[in-house]
Amino acid sequence: MLYRSEGIVIRAMDYGESHKIITLFTHNAGKVGVLVKGAKKVRSKHASLAQPFTYGEFVFTRHTGLGTLQHGEIIESNHLLREHLDLSAHAAYIAELTEKAIPEEEVNHIHFNLIKGCFSALHSGKDFEVVTHIYQLKLLALAGYDPVVDSCIQCGQQQGAFRMSYYAGGILCEKCARHDQSLTLLSDNVLKLLRFYKQIDLTRLGEINISQATKTELTKVIHRLIDYQLGLKLKTRAFLDSLSKLN
Repeated sequence: MLYRSEGIVIRAMDYGESHKIITLFTHNAGKVGVLVKGAKKVRSKHASLAQPFTYGEFVFTRHTGLGTLQHGEIIESNHLLREHLDLSAHAAYIAELTEKAIPEEEVNHIHFNLIKGCFSALHSGKDFEVVTHIYQLKLLALAGYDPVVDSCIQCGQQQGAFRMSYYAGGILCEKCARHDQSLTLLSDNVLKLLRFYKQIDLTRLGEINISQATKTELTKVIHRLIDYQLGLKLKTRAFLDSLSKLN
C-alpha cells in the first residue's frame, strides 16, 4: 500500500552499509518505521530526509512492518536542532519521549501538530527549557495522565500551599497531605507555571522570563510526573540532566 503523509523524523539509525531506518511520526498514519535506501551515500537524494527532526512530506510503501521510502520533500529541515548542543539534547529527549509514549500506528492529529509546533518553537529560538516543560505536560494530557494542578485532588481546595503527589498525578493541600511529608512542596512560582503551561498554545508562545532556580525545580517536578505516570526509561534523560547542571 502506498502512503503519502506529512511526517517528522523522531529517530534515525544506520542499517547496513548504505541505508537508514527512520521512525516517522506522521499526520495520518501514526508512528511508522521506514527504510531509506542509500541514505548514507554522499550523493543520496534522500539523505537529508533521513536526518533527525526533519519535517517533510513522505511517500512510502508499506504492507506490514517496515515501510520503504519512495519519495519525499522537506518542508522544514530544523537544522539548528542538530547543530547546537542544548537544542539537540532537548529535541532528542522530546523525540525519544514521543517515540516511547505513543503506541504504533496510533493516529493523533493533535499530537502531530504539538510536536511540529514544539520543534518549530525550538528552532525559532524560544527558551528550550520552557518549550520542553510545556511539551511534556501536554504529552501527559494526551496520554491520559493530565496532572491536576488547579485544586486539591482530594478535597477540591484551591487556596494555600500544595504538595505534588506523583503517584496520584495531582496536588494535595496541606490538610490532605499532612500524613505524607514525602510529597514535594511546590513553590508559588512553580504552581503558577504548571497551571499556565497546561493552557498555553506552543505555536503562540512568547518570551517568558523565568529564573534558573524555578526552571530547575519545575524540571524535577515534571520529570517525576513522567516517571510515575508513564514509567518510561529514557536514554536521553541522563544527558539532558548533565547539561542542566552546566547551565
